[in-house]
Amino acid sequence: MSERVNTCAIAGMSDVWDCYRGELDAVEDQIRQNLDSKVALVNTVCAHILNSGGKRIRPLLLILSARAAGYTGRDDVLLAGLIEYIHTATLLHDDVVDHADLRRGRKTAGGLWGNQVAILVGDYLYCQAICRIVGFRSQDVNECLSEACRKMAEGELMQLSYRDDAAISEREYLKIVEHKTGALIAAACRMGAVVADADPALRGAAFRFGQAIGVAFQVADDTLDYAAPRESLGKSLGKDLGEGQVTLPLLHLRTHCTDRERARLAEVMEQKPNINGELAWVVSLMERYGSIDYAMTAARGFVQAAKAHLDPFEDSVHKRALHVVADYMVSRDH
Repeated sequence: MSERVNTCAIAGMSDVWDCYRGELDAVEDQIRQNLDSKVALVNTVCAHILNSGGKRIRPLLLILSARAAGYTGRDDVLLAGLIEYIHTATLLHDDVVDHADLRRGRKTAGGLWGNQVAILVGDYLYCQAICRIVGFRSQDVNECLSEACRKMAEGELMQLSYRDDAAISEREYLKIVEHKTGALIAAACRMGAVVADADPALRGAAFRFGQAIGVAFQVADDTLDYAAPRESLGKSLGKDLGEGQVTLPLLHLRTHCTDRERARLAEVMEQKPNINGELAWVVSLMERYGSIDYAMTAARGFVQAAKAHLDPFEDSVHKRALHVVADYMVSRDH
């Protein structure tokens, strides 16, 4: 670990990026070194998505959790690179399921090389990560990752089963989010505590922290689908509505609008994917009933809960960095 980290002044996310730049550069080196397939197309597609501007939040959280738990070795960097492989595999698969054309403002792998290639390269990344993680010979690490992968798959299937179902409850929506997005972030944080050989209480605290900020991130991201400019999201505004995805602001709106508005809202959802003409009406309705504010307040509530889960950790620059990252998860700059 760089000695510079211990003297860092952490006030905002830019300070976190600067403070841990050495560790994150080492993660990038690991990611590149592990792209060693003998099939050139695999390396090309992997490089396209891995170099598409991802923030490396999950690797950063794994490293911060390990350091907050007292770790000073290098295995956290190795695991961080493999966590990013798992995350990247889910992005490849998600884009195929969602028929997405853009990912972070760039053409998706499926759009460039076809869905078959995107799916198979995603499978390759999963396998590459699992094979290398087995080399750590840690049952706890294996369990963390296998459980996260199971939950992510279940979350995607739950979301598909509820597509176009405006009657889904807020509790059901949050369960989907917890599985789909929270699971891998929670696993990354717990794996950091595991590699530090932290006691069970700290491992559990790290897991709960990661789960809470994962939910916060997804709720905020779903909400910004109705409020943020396209360039800040890397996807079209209203994309979720056009795909029949029922998210927290839409659930709030449906609960608080009039019967007549609710009926028209149902008609708009049935028009997918051609909802652009009605999107402005939906957003204006959300603003009138406070649906966007409600969802963002909920996201910030999960951030505050996440911070409370860090109480068992001793004060350190790493713990302060985790607090900053938690706030960052609901900012517009994802």
